[in-house]
Amino acid sequence: MVELQILNKILKDKNTSLLDLNDITRDYFNQYQEEYDYIMEHKQEYGNVPDLETFITKFQDFDVVNVSESTEYLVNTFREEYLYSQAVPVLTKMAELLQTDAYSAVDYLKAKLPELKIDGAVKGTDIISQAKERLEEWKETKDNQDTHFIASGFEEIDADLGGWHKGEELVVLFARAGQGKSWVLIKMLEHAWKVYHAKVGLLEPEMSANKTGYRFDTVHQHISSQALYRGEDVQGYDKYIKRLTNEGVPFYVAHPRHFQKKVTVSKLKSWCESNKLDILAIDGISYLQDERGKRGDNKTTQLTNISEDLMQLSIDLKIPVLVVVQSNREGVHNEDLQLDNIRDSDGIAYNASIVLSIQQKEEGLQIQDVKARNSKVGIKWVYAWDTDKGTFDYIPQPAKGKEDEEKSEDLRRRYHDKESEEY
Repeated sequence: MVELQILNKILKDKNTSLLDLNDITRDYFNQYQEEYDYIMEHKQEYGNVPDLETFITKFQDFDVVNVSESTEYLVNTFREEYLYSQAVPVLTKMAELLQTDAYSAVDYLKAKLPELKIDGAVKGTDIISQAKERLEEWKETKDNQDTHFIASGFEEIDADLGGWHKGEELVVLFARAGQGKSWVLIKMLEHAWKVYHAKVGLLEPEMSANKTGYRFDTVHQHISSQALYRGEDVQGYDKYIKRLTNEGVPFYVAHPRHFQKKVTVSKLKSWCESNKLDILAIDGISYLQDERGKRGDNKTTQLTNISEDLMQLSIDLKIPVLVVVQSNREGVHNEDLQLDNIRDSDGIAYNASIVLSIQQKEEGLQIQDVKARNSKVGIKWVYAWDTDKGTFDYIPQPAKGKEDEEKSEDLRRRYHDKESEEY
């Protein structure tokens, strides 16, 4: 009955805003799809909803009824009926899966839940009448910086970007293979753990927890990376490990096998919630699977969906999310990497709040912000990176003065002396 009521209201008002503003599409109509098509096609071709007389000439058996119900009632009732029709096959399929594999059943339901969610009518936020809300948010942020931001661990980068916001922050680190992006990520996470006592969660698909732990030890205590990997003598390592285990703040490292080799954003969100993580990092977005994808979707579409879902995770849980991404082959030919050098997806750059490129340059390890929603874009920071000791010494730019120029030259010299292959 509600389908009939809605079509009658549209014909009477000669306006389809009821459908447009509430995202009601052809799929909602079961009994009157042909009538819906006629109205929409007429509007598209002639610029208006057909007169009732014109409509009745085409559909002589159509019942013309008087509609006195409010738009809100009609929309809510229509949505409820549509949600029911969509939910029944999903729950039926889930019941079938529960008979053989409960994990698959839950994963299936999680993947389908976003499709079953129906939002209300679009109203938006009145930034005039609700201006006091942002005033309070600004005051809270101003008075409690530490509760709203986590520093990156690179002092110079933090001075320009302000660190990672705890919520609505998707940071993308991208580079070609072997440029040091995973080391930079560990450095950032170690700083959050050490200074903010943040509970860290790192999805590390390519290295074991112990190998990742070695990198942490190198960055945290500047223990020789080479010695740890080769099993060489490290004086005081046992005492350091004993002190470390008494810290009481966890740093979790997970592998895809911990997620039944199917890592999704929903599973990562559950992981964050169950361990009360303060920051989430993913060393390789390509290892995630798209929960919203459809058969035939290309890699670009899948990664766009995943990055969008990761940003929503950050918003929902109020934690920053850091993601490592590979550069495409074209990036090799560019002096400086750009957004279009992110492999497989423009959507990753679109959804990210901050994008940092990482490149090995003659003068040192260069980090550049190629996207920053709230800061200047194009800033470059160069560091003398000692891969064996896990140190990152800032190299000031020569243009800043003679004293800085001398320091720059000294650091460059040290960088080249210490430079070695990434372990």
